[in-house]
This record gives sequence, C-alpha cells and structure tokens, in this order.
Amino acid sequence: GMAAPAALKRSVVSPAGRHTASLIFLHGSGDTGQGARAWIKQILKQDMAFEHIRVIYPTAPARPYTPMKGAFSTVWFDRYKISNDCPEHIESIDSMCRGLTELINDEIKNGIAKNRILIGGFSMGGGMALHLAYRFHQDLAGVFALSSFLNKDSAVYQALKRNESVLPELFQCHGTADDLVLYSWGEETNKMLKSLGVSASFHTFPNLNHELNKTEIEKLKSWIVNKLPVEAAKAE
Repeated sequence: GMAAPAALKRSVVSPAGRHTASLIFLHGSGDTGQGARAWIKQILKQDMAFEHIRVIYPTAPARPYTPMKGAFSTVWFDRYKISNDCPEHIESIDSMCRGLTELINDEIKNGIAKNRILIGGFSMGGGMALHLAYRFHQDLAGVFALSSFLNKDSAVYQALKRNESVLPELFQCHGTADDLVLYSWGEETNKMLKSLGVSASFHTFPNLNHELNKTEIEKLKSWIVNKLPVEAAKAE
C-alpha cells in the first residue's frame, strides 16, 4: 500500500470556550499556515478567533511547482499553468486530498462531528478545498473559496454531475481587480457549481486585487458562525 502521508504542520487558534466545531483554512500558493494566520491577524488587528471553533491553518508540503519552472514551493498541488483553460494536475490534487483527509480525521477523533467542520481557503487553498469537499467529503458543514477558481473541465464538475446527495454550501468571494486569478474565472466557477446543485453565494469586491480585506473577512466570519452555531450544552 501507499505510505501514509506525513502529518501536515499546522498553526492553531484555540477556541475561547468549549471546542465543538473546527475550521480548516488553506493558504495560497507559496505561503504557510503561519503566514496565512499572520496575514488575517494583521488585517483584523487580532486572530480570527471564536468561542467554540478551533481554527487550523495547515502548511502545504514543499514540492516542485511547474509555473515556477519546477522550483520548490509550498503548494497544495501542481498546475501545468495558471489558467482555467488547461487540464488539472490530478495526481498531485488527489494525493493532497489524502493528506488533508488525515487532518479532517484528526478533528473527528477529537470528538468533532463531520457536519461541524468547515474547510476553505485563499486562492489555490480555496481550489483545494473545493476538490476536497465536493469530491471526497460531501458531509462537511460548508466550503469557502476566496479569490479561487476551478479549471474548465475540473474533476469537481465531473463528480457533481454524478451526484445525488445534499452538498455543503459554498461561500465565495472575488475582487474585480484581481490580475492573477481573474474575476471572470471565479464567477464562472461559481455559476458552474450552482448549475450542478451547489447552494452558493458569490460576493464581489470592487477594486480588490489578489488579496484579502477586512470587509471580506468580517463577512466570512459571519457566515462561519451561521454555519457552525454555538451548540446548546448537552444535558448530562
């Protein structure tokens, strides 16, 4: 059999109170879990933290990355090029889905129900989350994708064409001034997922480039708390 993937390094923001839900945030290409956490902290002037939700920022293992001429980078998967009009590098996507499944299983072992786990990310991290949730973990609480996209004939679309079950809700955001991941790619991804039965919102941020801003993170936080409400204490 395949060797078990090495556990991913992670930066964790613990809940202030009782841990009853978990959020996994996947960084953009070349970043780290710590980097993504620090970026959000800088924007909010504090950690993105919750009373009952553990926030986990894993780091992608370094691998050769084709758009950087094969230089090593912390990316969730490889791409033939940064475009929505080429095949997906499915081997690297699927192997990372296995690694991230371990992370989900760790939370389940900690007593968190699968429908109390959210996954999402920025840019490539959001694309990774879409593969993970809609192809392998359709019983998660929800998915978010910030400045992200899927390739035109994505394996995600193929999986959803054959799907019958209820799907996690999607929260998607994109800046109109994004010159790396075009706004139209994000918009097209959202329309395609909706047409395949995903309940999805799409939030447009005028003049925002390939970045995050405070309004967007505040909106995301509200959506997170809405999807993962505080549970009433169970009667002993």
